[in-house]
Amino acid sequence: MSRTYGQIVATTDLHSALDQAHRLLPHLHHLKATSLIADCGDFFEGTGYYRLGKGAIEREILTTLYDVLAPGNHGWPHYFEPGLREMTVCANAVDDATGRPLFDRLRVVEVHGRRVAVTAVIGVSAFRTIPAGQRVGHRVTDPVTALRELMLEHHHHVDSWIVLSHSGFDEDLKLARACPFVDVVFAGHCHSDTYGPVHVGNTLVVKGRELAAGYAAAEPVGSGWAARTTAFPAPTTVPDSLAALDEKIASTCRMLATPLGTLHEPYRDTVLDRHRLLQDITTRLHTGLGADAVLLNETALRSTRLGDVLTLGDLLAIEPFDNQLVHAFLPDRYTKDLDGLLTHLTEHVGPLAFTPRPLPRGIRSILTTHYLADTYLGGRTHQAGLRLGEAVRGTIATPLPAPSNKDGAR
Repeated sequence: MSRTYGQIVATTDLHSALDQAHRLLPHLHHLKATSLIADCGDFFEGTGYYRLGKGAIEREILTTLYDVLAPGNHGWPHYFEPGLREMTVCANAVDDATGRPLFDRLRVVEVHGRRVAVTAVIGVSAFRTIPAGQRVGHRVTDPVTALRELMLEHHHHVDSWIVLSHSGFDEDLKLARACPFVDVVFAGHCHSDTYGPVHVGNTLVVKGRELAAGYAAAEPVGSGWAARTTAFPAPTTVPDSLAALDEKIASTCRMLATPLGTLHEPYRDTVLDRHRLLQDITTRLHTGLGADAVLLNETALRSTRLGDVLTLGDLLAIEPFDNQLVHAFLPDRYTKDLDGLLTHLTEHVGPLAFTPRPLPRGIRSILTTHYLADTYLGGRTHQAGLRLGEAVRGTIATPLPAPSNKDGAR
């Protein structure tokens, strides 16, 4: 406990939104002198910055500006990397075989003279969305039980409890009711329009704005705590100590500006309707690849504002997860219960787009993403030879003409 803090600041669900770095970097650099800087998960994945850099820039931001992290379902493997694992805390993520914690369970810091336990939890449903191959040998326990056990072990030498939660705001309200000893829950994972702070008894639940738009902060006031949400201020000059990092971001930004094609009329100069796009893609794939059925989930794509030219950045913002398309064999229990299949997937991943409608009876395989196949359908697949991003590009844009050389040849 070598540093004494005046407040705790928490971001959440940044999702590699490094186009906002000129707002985030200088402000967190300014706050770090007096604040414990925390993140509630999902710092990685979601834009072309991650796809091109594989998380290296995000990792440098975290190790340079942050003090403590909660693991998120996106970028789960990164939290085990040297430098990040030491920063990560989680009360309820354990080794499946031994039951031992995967991370340190808490950090004790001093805030305005109080000994404050900072811990984290990841929700059970959030954990289950991690690709199956990334969480082999891992499991999560009930967050409430884990926090209560932690409190009983440490209550005698801790004055306050702060929880970084990657569970969703509604889940965090339940958590606050079940764990009234917690002073502040910093929420994450949900991407809802609710930010708080919301009082649940004496507990505050608060969430910073996602995608690097803002942060939440809490500090001791009297015998309790106060919390607020704040937007990052207007872009300003990045300090000299972060200049090299800023140049890495700028270099990636220039690559993302590469034009790929001219957008088709329905997708031009508008905010992308991802459900419409997915329906167009499933129809195109059903016809072009001759699959019995095509099924995709809306959360495989992200919405973004488009102009008249599709750039590499646009494409990687729309399809940030590099999904491979596969032919997945249906588990036996779903070959005669296709309605049950749709219900199962919708409960776990949200709205679906599929063709044909209704799904034909008697089918034994579907064309889908490797994520859905591996995580929810048992992983029995063979490659379709096409990535979802390629299908997106072919559906919404016409490729630009190949450049001519000085002799006019292409």
